[in-house]
Amino acid sequence: MAIVKIDAVGGYEGQSVTICGWLTHKRSSGRIRFLMLRDGTGTIQATLIKGETNEHALDLYSELLQESSLAVTGTVRRDKRAPGGYEILVSDVEAFQVADTYPIAPKEHGVGFLMDHRHLWLRSSRQWAILHVRHTVINAARRFFDDQGFTLLDAPILTGASCEGTTTLFETDYFGDRKAYLSQSGQLYMEAGAMAFGKVYCCGPTFRAEKSKTRRHLTEFWMIEPEVAFADLETIMKLAEALIVAIVEEVLKTRQQELHLLERDITRIEKIRPPFYVISYDEALQILKDAGESLPWGEDFGGSQETIVSNHFDKPVLIHRYPAQIKAFYMKNDPDRSEVALCLDVLAPEGYGEIIGGGQREDDTAILKEKIEEAELLAEDFKWYLDLRRYGSVPHAGFGLGIERTVAWLCGLEHVRESIPFPRLMDRLYP
Repeated sequence: MAIVKIDAVGGYEGQSVTICGWLTHKRSSGRIRFLMLRDGTGTIQATLIKGETNEHALDLYSELLQESSLAVTGTVRRDKRAPGGYEILVSDVEAFQVADTYPIAPKEHGVGFLMDHRHLWLRSSRQWAILHVRHTVINAARRFFDDQGFTLLDAPILTGASCEGTTTLFETDYFGDRKAYLSQSGQLYMEAGAMAFGKVYCCGPTFRAEKSKTRRHLTEFWMIEPEVAFADLETIMKLAEALIVAIVEEVLKTRQQELHLLERDITRIEKIRPPFYVISYDEALQILKDAGESLPWGEDFGGSQETIVSNHFDKPVLIHRYPAQIKAFYMKNDPDRSEVALCLDVLAPEGYGEIIGGGQREDDTAILKEKIEEAELLAEDFKWYLDLRRYGSVPHAGFGLGIERTVAWLCGLEHVRESIPFPRLMDRLYP
């Protein structure tokens, strides 16, 4: 007997197959009984009819609880009323395991309860949809860079120093004689890779010990980070725009079912086509001022300011040339205006805020050394990083795209905690 996945049953119409999956719910109507089965690829209705289904299966029906694991055998039949357009007329049912009473009932649950049961909440149709979109976002981004001639490199997770400020580092003991830290970014290592391969990217977890409880923050999150040799700010602004367009196109092409399930207003993301809006930090300040949210020059944008600016546009907006004083030590200052850095942030529309941050890197050895000292970082920790400027330094630039914030935006989520399988928050390390 052929064992098939639910999303492939259309190719077996009229044939007898076996489907293995989990029971989502059941109902009965006289001599007919229904099992709704999911297998990770979709859901299907399994119909048991007295006189056509064997007695063992009919007797088993009454014992089955939600999430019982089953093998259902029967004939595939087209039915427009059924989920997915097909049902299976059951001849036999075998149980791998009859589940205990499932703790997540078909009612409203609090966030804390669902987070405590995240290992089970993943089975819900909503999480199924969100995490399929996440898969597509990552897959589309990696395909984009592969098609552009980038080489994938893996950055280390354990590092010996900070690259985004010492106040947000997770520290751990490293064999008793020194400290190690969970990586805040793979960028510095990608700069080394760019000097070897020209165009590189990494995709992996990053960590920030930032004591923030906003809907946009996680302590562990994933980034995809390209770095390009012989590139300037304008080069990566175009690259960032092209990457977002490629991701959106792939999600719209392959995840219509998931977006519909999430009740996402697709018309909003169908507008995400080039060209994007491009403004300077100074112009963004003016938008805030016009909205009654004045901010002194030199201050960074918080979540509320990002929301105001992004709500001003119906597509992503690229904001460039922030004050150098609020950016990391490795950012290159604008030679025409030394008080600003050659950097950019990309804000998603609908108030979702920053999904990309990056810029052109300082490529002068002496200037970079001064910046490391000004940041009160240990020069010895960055000797290897300075070597990149001593031996064949070139203009280079890159950025990081946050996977979770991108998924939250595309899915229309209230909080990024739903956009990662097992979120890590200030108060959340379980399960």
